Amino acid sequence: MSAAELDQAVRLLVGQVGHWQQRRWAAVATTGNVPRADLVHRLVQEVANLAADAEGQPRRVVPRLDNDLALPDQLRVVAADLMAAGADDEVLARAAAEVTATRGVL
Repeated sequence: MSAAELDQAVRLLVGQVGHWQQRRWAAVATTGNVPRADLVHRLVQEVANLAADAEGQPRRVVPRLDNDLALPDQLRVVAADLMAAGADDEVLARAAAEVTATRGVL
């Protein structure tokens, strides 16, 4: 069930932000003093870290691309990596909760 929850959370977030242009990505999120793009990149890095841990691999820095419009695709990729890594339900639920929390503050 957790893989389905993660997939659903990612689809909801991508649906919310997938059409944004650069100006919306640069806007400050509803909480804090951080641009929305920074929050989503932090989420991408966190999910990538969980995937690396599940694979027993070293954590790597996810590159911050010049174009923030790529962030939804980066999130899709790292979420798919996490699910393919065979992460347990607890890890998948944690990732889904992170995605949902990020979506809430955008």
